[in-house]
Amino acid sequence: MVEGIIWFFQNIALAFYNFFYALTHPGLWLDWSDKEALMRFIYYGGSVELFFVIFTAFLVFTAVGMWKNNLLWGAVRVMEGFANGLGRIFAWAGLLMVLQQIIIIFMQRVFAASEISIGFGKALTYDVSWWAEELKFYNALVVTLCVTYTFVQGGHVRVDLVYSAVKFRTKRMIDMFGSLFFMMPVAVITWMYGWYFLWRHLVVPNPSASDSLERLLQKSRALRWNVETIGFSPNGFNAYFLFKVLLVAYAGLVFLHAIAFFYRSYLEWKEGEASEGKYLDRDKLGDEDAELAANIH
Repeated sequence: MVEGIIWFFQNIALAFYNFFYALTHPGLWLDWSDKEALMRFIYYGGSVELFFVIFTAFLVFTAVGMWKNNLLWGAVRVMEGFANGLGRIFAWAGLLMVLQQIIIIFMQRVFAASEISIGFGKALTYDVSWWAEELKFYNALVVTLCVTYTFVQGGHVRVDLVYSAVKFRTKRMIDMFGSLFFMMPVAVITWMYGWYFLWRHLVVPNPSASDSLERLLQKSRALRWNVETIGFSPNGFNAYFLFKVLLVAYAGLVFLHAIAFFYRSYLEWKEGEASEGKYLDRDKLGDEDAELAANIH
Protein backbone atom coordinates (compact mmCIF):
# COMPACT_ATOMS: atom_id res chain seq x y z
CA MET A 1 0.00 0.00 0.00
CA VAL A 2 2.72 2.45 1.04
CA GLU A 3 4.87 1.46 -1.94
CA GLY A 4 1.93 2.08 -4.27
CA ILE A 5 1.40 5.58 -2.86
CA ILE A 6 5.11 6.37 -3.19
CA TRP A 7 5.10 5.06 -6.79
CA PHE A 8 2.06 7.22 -7.59
CA PHE A 9 3.58 10.46 -6.35
CA GLN A 10 6.99 9.65 -7.85
CA ASN A 11 5.36 9.35 -11.27
CA ILE A 12 3.55 12.66 -10.80
CA ALA A 13 6.86 14.32 -9.92
CA LEU A 14 8.61 12.69 -12.87
CA ALA A 15 5.84 13.81 -15.22
CA PHE A 16 7.24 17.35 -15.31
CA TYR A 17 10.72 16.07 -16.19
CA ASN A 18 9.39 13.64 -18.81
CA PHE A 19 7.27 16.33 -20.45
CA PHE A 20 10.04 18.89 -20.81
CA TYR A 21 12.58 16.24 -21.81
CA ALA A 22 10.30 15.10 -24.64
CA LEU A 23 9.80 18.70 -25.78
CA THR A 24 13.52 19.45 -25.80
CA HIS A 25 14.53 16.17 -27.49
CA PRO A 26 11.92 15.67 -30.26
CA GLY A 27 14.36 13.77 -32.45
CA LEU A 28 14.41 10.88 -29.99
CA TRP A 29 10.77 10.02 -30.73
CA LEU A 30 9.69 11.95 -33.86
CA ASP A 31 12.55 11.17 -36.25
CA TRP A 32 10.99 8.05 -37.76
CA SER A 33 13.91 7.60 -40.15
CA ASP A 34 15.62 6.30 -37.01
CA LYS A 35 14.14 2.90 -36.09
CA GLU A 36 14.85 3.42 -32.39
CA ALA A 37 12.97 6.75 -32.46
CA LEU A 38 9.93 5.03 -33.96
CA MET A 39 10.05 2.34 -31.28
CA ARG A 40 10.26 5.03 -28.60
CA PHE A 41 7.18 6.67 -30.09
CA ILE A 42 5.34 3.33 -30.01
CA TYR A 43 6.41 2.64 -26.43
CA TYR A 44 5.61 6.03 -24.96
CA GLY A 45 2.30 6.30 -26.83
CA GLY A 46 0.85 3.63 -24.57
CA SER A 47 3.09 4.05 -21.54
CA VAL A 48 2.64 4.82 -17.87
CA GLU A 49 4.85 7.86 -18.41
CA LEU A 50 2.42 9.36 -20.95
CA PHE A 51 -0.53 8.66 -18.68
CA PHE A 52 1.05 10.52 -15.78
CA VAL A 53 2.07 13.46 -17.98
CA ILE A 54 -1.55 13.87 -19.09
CA PHE A 55 -2.92 13.16 -15.61
CA THR A 56 -0.58 15.70 -14.00
CA ALA A 57 -1.44 18.32 -16.62
CA PHE A 58 -5.11 17.69 -15.86
CA LEU A 59 -4.54 18.13 -12.13
CA VAL A 60 -2.57 21.36 -12.56
CA PHE A 61 -5.01 22.87 -15.06
CA THR A 62 -7.99 21.88 -12.90
CA ALA A 63 -6.43 23.40 -9.78
CA VAL A 64 -5.77 26.69 -11.56
CA GLY A 65 -9.21 26.58 -13.19
CA MET A 66 -10.98 26.18 -9.85
CA TRP A 67 -9.39 29.48 -8.90
CA LYS A 68 -10.03 31.12 -12.29
CA ASN A 69 -13.33 29.67 -13.49
CA ASN A 70 -13.12 31.50 -16.82
CA LEU A 71 -10.17 29.26 -17.68
CA LEU A 72 -12.34 26.16 -17.25
CA TRP A 73 -15.18 27.69 -19.26
CA GLY A 74 -12.67 28.45 -22.01
CA ALA A 75 -11.51 24.82 -22.00
CA VAL A 76 -15.13 23.63 -22.16
CA ARG A 77 -15.88 25.87 -25.13
CA VAL A 78 -12.75 24.75 -27.00
CA MET A 79 -13.28 21.03 -26.42
CA GLU A 80 -17.02 21.10 -27.08
CA GLY A 81 -16.39 23.25 -30.15
CA PHE A 82 -13.85 20.72 -31.40
CA ALA A 83 -16.31 17.86 -30.80
CA ASN A 84 -19.06 19.71 -32.66
CA GLY A 85 -16.82 20.70 -35.56
CA LEU A 86 -15.43 17.21 -36.03
CA GLY A 87 -18.83 15.59 -35.72
CA ARG A 88 -20.54 17.96 -38.14
CA ILE A 89 -17.89 17.19 -40.75
CA PHE A 90 -17.79 13.41 -40.44
CA ALA A 91 -21.56 13.05 -40.04
CA TRP A 92 -21.61 13.55 -43.82
CA ALA A 93 -19.97 10.13 -44.10
CA GLY A 94 -23.45 8.72 -43.50
CA LEU A 95 -24.71 10.42 -46.65
CA LEU A 96 -21.68 9.23 -48.63
CA MET A 97 -22.39 5.69 -47.43
CA VAL A 98 -25.97 5.85 -48.74
CA LEU A 99 -24.97 7.38 -52.09
CA GLN A 100 -22.21 4.82 -52.59
CA GLN A 101 -24.59 1.99 -51.80
CA ILE A 102 -27.01 3.30 -54.42
CA ILE A 103 -24.21 3.46 -57.00
CA ILE A 104 -23.11 -0.10 -56.18
CA ILE A 105 -26.64 -1.50 -56.56
CA PHE A 106 -27.23 0.46 -59.76
CA MET A 107 -23.92 -0.62 -61.36
CA GLN A 108 -24.41 -4.26 -60.37
CA ARG A 109 -28.07 -4.68 -61.31
CA VAL A 110 -28.29 -2.44 -64.37
CA PHE A 111 -24.84 -2.72 -65.98
CA ALA A 112 -23.64 -5.96 -64.34
CA ALA A 113 -20.30 -4.21 -63.74
CA SER A 114 -17.51 -6.04 -61.94
CA GLU A 115 -15.50 -2.86 -61.27
CA ILE A 116 -16.36 0.72 -60.39
CA SER A 117 -14.19 3.74 -61.16
CA ILE A 118 -14.64 6.94 -59.15
CA GLY A 119 -12.57 10.09 -59.48
CA PHE A 120 -11.72 13.16 -61.53
CA GLY A 121 -8.78 12.91 -63.90
CA LYS A 122 -7.09 9.82 -62.46
CA ALA A 123 -9.90 7.48 -61.45
CA LEU A 124 -9.85 5.12 -58.48
CA THR A 125 -10.79 1.69 -59.84
CA TYR A 126 -11.62 -1.28 -57.62
CA ASP A 127 -13.76 -4.39 -57.68
CA VAL A 128 -17.40 -3.92 -56.69
CA SER A 129 -16.80 -6.00 -53.55
CA TRP A 130 -14.08 -3.50 -52.50
CA TRP A 131 -16.53 -0.61 -52.64
CA ALA A 132 -19.20 -2.66 -50.88
CA GLU A 133 -16.89 -3.56 -48.00
CA GLU A 134 -15.67 0.03 -47.76
CA LEU A 135 -19.16 1.03 -46.60
CA LYS A 136 -18.20 -0.32 -43.18
CA PHE A 137 -15.44 2.30 -43.03
CA TYR A 138 -17.96 5.13 -43.48
CA ASN A 139 -20.01 3.65 -40.67
CA ALA A 140 -16.89 3.48 -38.49
CA LEU A 141 -16.15 7.15 -39.24
CA VAL A 142 -19.60 8.15 -37.98
CA VAL A 143 -19.42 5.95 -34.87
CA THR A 144 -15.91 6.91 -33.74
CA LEU A 145 -15.53 10.54 -34.82
CA CYS A 146 -19.08 11.69 -34.08
CA VAL A 147 -19.28 10.12 -30.61
CA THR A 148 -18.46 13.29 -28.67
CA TYR A 149 -20.53 15.45 -31.04
CA THR A 150 -23.51 13.24 -30.22
CA PHE A 151 -22.70 13.61 -26.51
CA VAL A 152 -22.68 17.42 -26.75
CA GLN A 153 -25.97 17.33 -28.65
CA GLY A 154 -27.53 15.08 -25.96
CA GLY A 155 -28.16 12.31 -28.48
CA HIS A 156 -26.89 9.27 -26.57
CA VAL A 157 -29.49 6.98 -25.03
CA ARG A 158 -29.51 7.13 -21.25
CA VAL A 159 -31.48 5.44 -18.47
CA ASP A 160 -32.10 8.04 -15.79
CA LEU A 161 -34.58 6.51 -13.34
CA VAL A 162 -32.60 7.98 -10.43
CA TYR A 163 -30.96 10.91 -12.24
CA SER A 164 -34.24 12.55 -13.29
CA ALA A 165 -35.61 12.54 -9.76
CA VAL A 166 -32.76 14.29 -7.94
CA LYS A 167 -31.96 17.98 -7.53
CA PHE A 168 -29.90 20.03 -9.98
CA ARG A 169 -26.65 20.06 -7.98
CA THR A 170 -26.99 16.33 -7.21
CA LYS A 171 -27.25 15.68 -10.95
CA ARG A 172 -24.04 17.58 -11.53
CA MET A 173 -22.30 15.59 -8.80
CA ILE A 174 -23.42 12.38 -10.52
CA ASP A 175 -22.09 13.75 -13.82
CA MET A 176 -18.72 14.60 -12.25
CA PHE A 177 -18.46 11.13 -10.74
CA GLY A 178 -19.40 9.48 -14.02
CA SER A 179 -16.87 11.44 -16.06
CA LEU A 180 -14.02 10.70 -13.62
CA PHE A 181 -14.75 7.08 -12.74
CA PHE A 182 -16.45 5.74 -15.87
CA MET A 183 -15.64 7.79 -18.99
CA MET A 184 -11.97 8.44 -18.26
CA PRO A 185 -10.98 4.91 -17.14
CA VAL A 186 -12.80 3.29 -20.08
CA ALA A 187 -11.12 5.72 -22.50
CA VAL A 188 -7.68 5.04 -20.97
CA ILE A 189 -8.11 1.25 -21.12
CA THR A 190 -9.37 1.43 -24.71
CA TRP A 191 -6.39 3.60 -25.66
CA MET A 192 -3.85 1.34 -23.97
CA TYR A 193 -5.15 -1.77 -25.75
CA GLY A 194 -5.98 0.00 -29.00
CA TRP A 195 -2.57 1.67 -29.29
CA TYR A 196 -0.61 -1.58 -29.39
CA PHE A 197 -3.36 -3.28 -31.40
CA LEU A 198 -2.86 -0.55 -34.03
CA TRP A 199 0.93 -0.84 -34.19
CA ARG A 200 0.84 -4.63 -34.34
CA HIS A 201 -0.85 -4.14 -37.72
CA LEU A 202 1.62 -1.53 -38.94
CA VAL A 203 5.11 -2.79 -38.10
CA VAL A 204 7.09 -5.95 -37.46
CA PRO A 205 8.43 -7.28 -35.13
CA ASN A 206 5.12 -6.83 -33.33
CA PRO A 207 5.33 -4.55 -30.27
CA SER A 208 3.56 -5.69 -27.12
CA ALA A 209 2.15 -3.78 -24.15
CA SER A 210 4.23 -6.02 -21.88
CA ASP A 211 7.52 -5.11 -23.61
CA SER A 212 9.90 -2.80 -21.78
CA LEU A 213 11.54 0.10 -23.59
CA GLU A 214 14.82 -1.79 -23.65
CA ARG A 215 13.11 -4.81 -25.23
CA LEU A 216 11.48 -2.66 -27.91
CA LEU A 217 14.77 -0.95 -28.70
CA GLN A 218 16.30 -4.39 -29.23
CA LYS A 219 13.43 -5.26 -31.58
CA SER A 220 14.02 -2.03 -33.50
CA ARG A 221 17.09 -3.56 -35.17
CA ALA A 222 14.74 -5.66 -37.33
CA LEU A 223 11.96 -3.05 -37.48
CA ARG A 224 10.18 -2.49 -40.79
CA TRP A 225 6.79 -1.27 -41.95
CA ASN A 226 4.26 -4.02 -42.62
CA VAL A 227 0.92 -2.23 -43.02
CA GLU A 228 -2.08 -4.56 -42.90
CA THR A 229 -3.65 -4.93 -46.36
CA ILE A 230 -5.51 -8.22 -45.89
CA GLY A 231 -9.25 -8.11 -46.57
CA PHE A 232 -12.13 -10.51 -45.91
CA SER A 233 -12.30 -11.40 -49.61
CA PRO A 234 -9.67 -11.58 -52.39
CA ASN A 235 -10.82 -8.33 -54.04
CA GLY A 236 -12.36 -6.74 -50.95
CA PHE A 237 -11.49 -3.63 -48.96
CA ASN A 238 -7.81 -3.85 -47.98
CA ALA A 239 -7.24 -0.95 -45.58
CA TYR A 240 -8.54 -2.44 -42.35
CA PHE A 241 -5.68 -0.84 -40.42
CA LEU A 242 -7.71 2.37 -40.67
CA PHE A 243 -10.26 0.84 -38.29
CA LYS A 244 -7.48 0.51 -35.69
CA VAL A 245 -6.56 4.17 -36.23
CA LEU A 246 -10.19 5.11 -35.64
CA LEU A 247 -10.29 3.03 -32.44
CA VAL A 248 -7.39 5.03 -31.01
CA ALA A 249 -8.96 8.30 -32.19
CA TYR A 250 -12.23 7.28 -30.52
CA ALA A 251 -10.49 6.65 -27.20
CA GLY A 252 -8.71 10.00 -27.36
CA LEU A 253 -11.91 11.89 -28.18
CA VAL A 254 -13.83 10.23 -25.34
CA PHE A 255 -11.04 11.03 -22.87
CA LEU A 256 -10.94 14.69 -23.93
CA HIS A 257 -14.68 15.00 -23.68
CA ALA A 258 -14.70 13.35 -20.27
CA ILE A 259 -12.52 16.28 -19.16
CA ALA A 260 -14.87 18.78 -20.82
CA PHE A 261 -17.91 17.13 -19.25
CA PHE A 262 -16.29 17.13 -15.81
CA TYR A 263 -15.46 20.82 -16.11
CA ARG A 264 -18.97 21.72 -17.31
CA SER A 265 -20.58 19.68 -14.54
CA TYR A 266 -18.33 21.26 -11.90
CA LEU A 267 -18.98 24.80 -13.11
CA GLU A 268 -22.74 24.28 -13.33
CA TRP A 269 -22.70 22.71 -9.85
CA LYS A 270 -20.76 25.69 -8.50
CA GLU A 271 -22.70 28.45 -10.28
CA GLY A 272 -26.16 26.92 -9.97
CA GLU A 273 -29.07 26.45 -12.36
CA ALA A 274 -28.49 29.83 -14.01
CA SER A 275 -25.41 28.41 -15.73
CA GLU A 276 -27.12 25.28 -17.08
CA GLY A 277 -26.32 24.96 -20.77
CA LYS A 278 -23.99 27.96 -20.69
CA TYR A 279 -22.06 28.31 -23.97
CA LEU A 280 -23.66 25.03 -25.10
CA ASP A 281 -23.82 24.89 -28.90
CA ARG A 282 -26.58 22.52 -29.93
CA ASP A 283 -28.03 22.11 -33.40
CA LYS A 284 -31.43 23.63 -34.13
CA LEU A 285 -33.81 21.21 -35.83
CA GLY A 286 -36.13 23.94 -37.09
CA ASP A 287 -39.26 22.19 -35.90
CA GLU A 288 -40.87 22.78 -32.50
CA ASP A 289 -42.19 19.23 -32.14
CA ALA A 290 -38.81 17.76 -33.11
CA GLU A 291 -37.05 20.10 -30.66
CA LEU A 292 -39.43 19.02 -27.88
CA ALA A 293 -38.88 15.33 -28.65
CA ALA A 294 -35.10 15.85 -28.65
CA ASN A 295 -35.21 17.63 -25.30
CA ILE A 296 -37.32 14.85 -23.77
CA HIS A 297 -34.87 12.26 -25.12
